[in-house]
Amino acid sequence: MTTEHLRFLKKIRRRRRMVVFLRILILFLFLLQWEICADTGVVDSFIFSSPSRIVTCFLKMTEDGSVFHHIGITLYETLVSFLLVTLTSILIAILLWCFHGLSEILDPYMVVLNSLPKSALAPLLIVWLGANTTTIVVAGMSVAIFGSILNLYTSFSTIDQEKIRLIYTLHGKRRHALTKVVLPGSIPAIISNMKVNIGLCLVGVIIGEFLAARSGLGYLIIYSSQVFKLDWLLMSICILCIIAVLLYAIINLIEKWYLKKTG
Repeated sequence: MTTEHLRFLKKIRRRRRMVVFLRILILFLFLLQWEICADTGVVDSFIFSSPSRIVTCFLKMTEDGSVFHHIGITLYETLVSFLLVTLTSILIAILLWCFHGLSEILDPYMVVLNSLPKSALAPLLIVWLGANTTTIVVAGMSVAIFGSILNLYTSFSTIDQEKIRLIYTLHGKRRHALTKVVLPGSIPAIISNMKVNIGLCLVGVIIGEFLAARSGLGYLIIYSSQVFKLDWLLMSICILCIIAVLLYAIINLIEKWYLKKTG
């Protein structure tokens, strides 16, 4: 490498370190200000709690393992709904791509279903499926699946048509165009879709837990708000934020691995 190239790479690494440092600094200053305001009475610590009280609450709940039980339930429901959304949306998008007439017929219905407020569907799901884990998983799926199908179908439809014509020119079938051109060319879009879906599934699962759960972080949030244990509520919200960041980071690592592998 040339000296200029090494200097450029060093500048990029320095910038990344600065970005990480500033992110941590902003979070630290926010937590510090929150703690000071709660201790000095600027804000009511009963209503707004404080970082130290949240940590204390978390440590107490770790002694009996109850917090890990709630986290495990929410994680399980989120991952199941995420995997089902990913697989189902890919299969339906493939079906719509293979049968263009079907996509034209179903397009307005998909748009309407994607536009529905999913929180309004949760009570219906409870009536149809009962107050159980299945209802919560379906609630998580309902938030993400229709938008995921539309995005993937759009990605499939915008693949380079010249490559598809080349497949047909070489006497390939539609399945060859799908497996050799469309799906490989749509992997970045699929991974990008997964980044969005993991957060949406978590949101949907929490909505389902608000109404149909006896455990999980969503249930803990509702219960703590009803009995005014706001330390529990804010602790649950903080844990949800951490889970969302970690799940997104895992998908991001998968994307980086794929980009590195494909060059």
